[in-house]
Amino acid sequence: MKRGKKYVEAVNKFDRYAQYDAADAIKIVKENATAKFDETIEVHIRTGCDGRHAEQQIRGAVVLPHGTGKTVRVLVFAKGAKLDEAQAAGADFVGGDELIPRIQNEGWLDFDVVVATPDMMGIVGRLGRILGPKGLMPNPKAGTVTMDVAKAIADIKAGKIEYRLDKTNIIHVPIGKASFTEEQLADNFQTLMDAIVKAKPSALKGTYLKSVVMTSTMGPGVKMNTAKFV
Repeated sequence: MKRGKKYVEAVNKFDRYAQYDAADAIKIVKENATAKFDETIEVHIRTGCDGRHAEQQIRGAVVLPHGTGKTVRVLVFAKGAKLDEAQAAGADFVGGDELIPRIQNEGWLDFDVVVATPDMMGIVGRLGRILGPKGLMPNPKAGTVTMDVAKAIADIKAGKIEYRLDKTNIIHVPIGKASFTEEQLADNFQTLMDAIVKAKPSALKGTYLKSVVMTSTMGPGVKMNTAKFV
């Protein structure tokens, strides 16, 4: 894969094979985020889990203290008083059955997170094939299937992110923007890693965190020292 000049220059500024502590990794990643837009800072965690086994699955959510820097659009499936509650709490879209054909037939997906009350999951389940692959399906573990829609919306708007294993047993999550201070990114990173360490499956044998890499949208990945998290 041919890389651009800026990428190659960025790679030459640090040791690709070294493992850096969080503070140094954040400094390097921020310095290499030179695109004309505010790049997202991401963390990619390769685990020793085997997601094919239910007892080794990892899925949850955590509220980053400084948010993600992204405006999150929330869709809430609810009815009755919960519809009003969702609107009052700042949901971007609310509704019920009438939203199903809009998503199924018109391909409407102008939202980032879906919240549903438990009594709506029978309806939302019809959207599994569409929402599931995009990581948008509401889930109790992520706090997106709940009767307390106001709290769910508040947490999401405040910077709640969901983490889960992908098919290759890697967790990919944003922890902020290149415009964040190093201290803000460090706080967010530490909060995320505390949650990931806590989520370690008891059934797992062997190494849990195989590698942790921090990167910006357009920049090279910086390997991080996982020893302190083991």
